[in-house]
Amino acid sequence: MNIPEFELNDGTSLPAIGFGTVQLKGYSGALTIAEAIRNGYRFIDTAYNYENEGAVGKAIELSGLRRNELYIESKLPGRYHSYDDAMTALQESLLRANLEYFDLYIIHWPNPNEGKYIEAWRALIEAQKLGLVKTIGVSNFLPQHIDHLVAKTGVRPAVNQIEMHPRFNQAVQREYHDKEGILTTAWSPLGRARYLAEFDEMQDMAKKYDVNIGQLILRWHYQHGVVTIPRSSNAARQSGNLNIFDFEITREDMEAVDGLSVPGGRIDGLDPAVYEEF
Repeated sequence: MNIPEFELNDGTSLPAIGFGTVQLKGYSGALTIAEAIRNGYRFIDTAYNYENEGAVGKAIELSGLRRNELYIESKLPGRYHSYDDAMTALQESLLRANLEYFDLYIIHWPNPNEGKYIEAWRALIEAQKLGLVKTIGVSNFLPQHIDHLVAKTGVRPAVNQIEMHPRFNQAVQREYHDKEGILTTAWSPLGRARYLAEFDEMQDMAKKYDVNIGQLILRWHYQHGVVTIPRSSNAARQSGNLNIFDFEITREDMEAVDGLSVPGGRIDGLDPAVYEEF
């Protein structure tokens, strides 16, 4: 499957859709991830705190694909934000996944109350120079956090992975990213499926385009220039989530989906200004 790619500010590129792996662990997780790769996914998202980097590594082995045919991302947890700890955690993640480098490595949460994310960012900059990671970025960072990173290091993240779905469309954050040349990637792009049944407008809209609601939402992200990383253990749904590049949502319908966003629409209220992840 020919998946479009978005160019990053460091000259590399990122597939427009990836496969999320949270909660996919052990041999069953490895088999599910390998199946996703067989179904066409080339961008695989994991994290230290998902405790499944080993399963991702096994899935890569099972896929039979060459390393340069895949795009693998992992994330640094908050408890390892000090410079030395960050370097060690990254190396440990690579060992778990049986990889020599990550294509993308990002800071999972800013943890602003701890105030060590600048140290973590300096470690990622050095890791990139050492060839341990090709592209570096952040996740769940607000504009003020990114501005602080750039002011202290002069290095701008290539991506910011944030919560985004129709209930919380992140219009202001995305506008900031576009201005700063940072690619937006979305976690829980389908709202963890908890909102799908509530969107009557989207039921009718999906029928109009002869797609399911999940495909409609993923296409909405794509037309906003956002990379998505949906997760599914169902092979048919895995394949279906990739089939979003042969139709186009009208401007009026894009605006209608945008209008479903509500204040306080974050899942579980995970606000990066106060939330601490370790």
